[in-house]
Amino acid sequence: MTTTTSSVIPTLPGRYYVDPEIFAAEQRNIFEAMWFCVVRSADLPKPGAFKTVQVGSESILVTRARDMSVRAFFNVCRHRGATLRTEESGEVKRAFQCPYHAWTYDLDGKLIAAPNLTKMADLDRVEYGLVKVHVREWLGYVWVCLADEPPSFEEDVLGAVTERLGSLELLDNYDVAGLEVGRRIVYDVKANWKLIIENFMECYHCATIHPELTEVLPEFADGYAAQYFVGHGAEFGEEIQGFTVDGSEGLDRIPGVSEEQDRRYYAITIKPQVFVNLVPDHAIVHRMFPLAVDRTVVECDWLYLPGVVASGKDLDKSVELFHRVNEQDFEACERCQPQMGSRTYAKGGVLVPSEHHIGAFHDWVQDRVG
Repeated sequence: MTTTTSSVIPTLPGRYYVDPEIFAAEQRNIFEAMWFCVVRSADLPKPGAFKTVQVGSESILVTRARDMSVRAFFNVCRHRGATLRTEESGEVKRAFQCPYHAWTYDLDGKLIAAPNLTKMADLDRVEYGLVKVHVREWLGYVWVCLADEPPSFEEDVLGAVTERLGSLELLDNYDVAGLEVGRRIVYDVKANWKLIIENFMECYHCATIHPELTEVLPEFADGYAAQYFVGHGAEFGEEIQGFTVDGSEGLDRIPGVSEEQDRRYYAITIKPQVFVNLVPDHAIVHRMFPLAVDRTVVECDWLYLPGVVASGKDLDKSVELFHRVNEQDFEACERCQPQMGSRTYAKGGVLVPSEHHIGAFHDWVQDRVG
């Protein structure tokens, strides 16, 4: 375990970023064992709408039932193990049918039809229905957990917000669930997921690679690790009008944002794969999907008041700021990834004092995967 008695704290050894066996352990003990954010609830607008997502080593089918509740299942036919749906998204009217042998399941996962099924009177149609996955809706997103007994959502997910902001109320003020997606950008990053988290948690790099961001948030130029301090939001520069690429005026302010939160940026990490960014007129939510030891797909949503999205107002300057930040960050992570396997990084690197909180993240990873 790391301590704060020394200014020199080592990072994880390089093998944690390149070893397929470590990545497989992370899939089992982290992604498939914790609450994992998969889709925006609005992406499932009606019964039968579905999305397929990768959670750890498993393909998961997420859909809406007839009562508008969200359901999630392993995307595996119970007959011979065929993948039920191969599309990223789609819609069915009443049921999911396996294209191999036509086993058919309703929106609740129950087996309702199959060729010659009447000759198998002892086949329990519920027991041989699709295998269910635990589901929660929060913040306008669907979260799933593949564990037989999921950990506490309140402790692991809501607790991460409370630990960062000091209370859930500060997040509630933004009504993220009531916002709408104004823009979504998907990034295919050739880097290990931990490099992306480590990058997001610190600002030691900000003065070097984020000129636009440090213009808007001057304290970031000093390497200020905002996430290290409970409740802290980075303040806009004096001449900055909004969280835009050129500091110009933003869009309609979210009504619940308090005066204390106005003109500030808050960042929250919810392990293992969600970043929440809050500014007065919008929220930005990153969802990471680690697909390989050296590949991570990141879906990033820019969320605004429904009236702003419906009005057709120009979002470009608002979106462009963090889009550039994302590209700059992901390029830096991709610069690190090839050298994680270098003999010179076999024992890892070192964390400078403004990065010491990353040591706790490294301890957390080691506790879960060894």
